[in-house]
Amino acid sequence: MQKGRLEAFSDGVIAIIITIMVLELRPPHDSDVRGLGPLVPVFLSYAMSFVFVGIYWSNHHHLLQAAERVNGKILWANLHLLFWLSLIPFATAWLGERGGSWPTALYGVILFMAGIAYQILERTLVGHHGEDSTLAAAVGRDPKATASIAACAVAVALAFLKPAVSDALYVGIALMWLVPDRRIETKM
Repeated sequence: MQKGRLEAFSDGVIAIIITIMVLELRPPHDSDVRGLGPLVPVFLSYAMSFVFVGIYWSNHHHLLQAAERVNGKILWANLHLLFWLSLIPFATAWLGERGGSWPTALYGVILFMAGIAYQILERTLVGHHGEDSTLAAAVGRDPKATASIAACAVAVALAFLKPAVSDALYVGIALMWLVPDRRIETKM
């Protein structure tokens, strides 16, 4: 199967995810600048989630550029990833509005599962194209992804002890991914 519909569908879902997140940003009831103060946590959780969704979109784009074709397993692996990404707006809203252990832990669980889902998609694509394919060479080993998934697991556990440390781990993971992953670009 051609990959165009998968790319278009994924781009549309990711655009909707970002739209849902921004619609959760409500203006303050006060006309004074002090009314923005209580919205700072909401905005920070939105900004962090926007960066994460952007990272997934960028890496997904590169991954599919390296792919030549897709099959049913790849479609389902992609849907699995989109499922977890689609939960980010909910966790973002809860984290921004309430903070605390449970919202922080849920946010991490969703990031953890999205990381696992992305790895499944990557492995499914490589399996379909073959271990000797350009895609397999481009993907190679991904220590940054492994470290990110492990950091999310640690952050979930820490959320019940020190939510602020978990939040710092999430920010650290996002910062780590802001450095572009050039594995696929260099092989293509």
